[in-house]
Amino acid sequence: MMVFINLAGFLLIALIVWWFWLYKPKAVLLQDNNLVITVENGTYSPAHIKLEKNQSAVLTFIRKDASPCAEMVLFPELDISETLPLNKPVEISLAQVKEGDYDFHCQMQMYKGKLSIR
Repeated sequence: MMVFINLAGFLLIALIVWWFWLYKPKAVLLQDNNLVITVENGTYSPAHIKLEKNQSAVLTFIRKDASPCAEMVLFPELDISETLPLNKPVEISLAQVKEGDYDFHCQMQMYKGKLSIR
């Protein structure tokens, strides 16, 4: 019984390490100038967005997660913060942002995403 408890604890620790530090979502290349991002089950989907430099875009966030942590999205380096009402689309316009990587997250940084501009 003790072996089972220790094994379960080890597996739980490994899952936590993978989820918070090792997991890297696949990048989605923004083809047209509009992308819908779903906020659900503790994640942004898609969570990694690629955008061509000098391209304007609109990111539409739809929050399906009732968690209070999901009610805001912040792009600190771009000075953008938006409240996300439940089940209502919120559009964030990006007009020719400089090349680089920009993190976005909720106010507690539990939901995380990345915008890569190349």
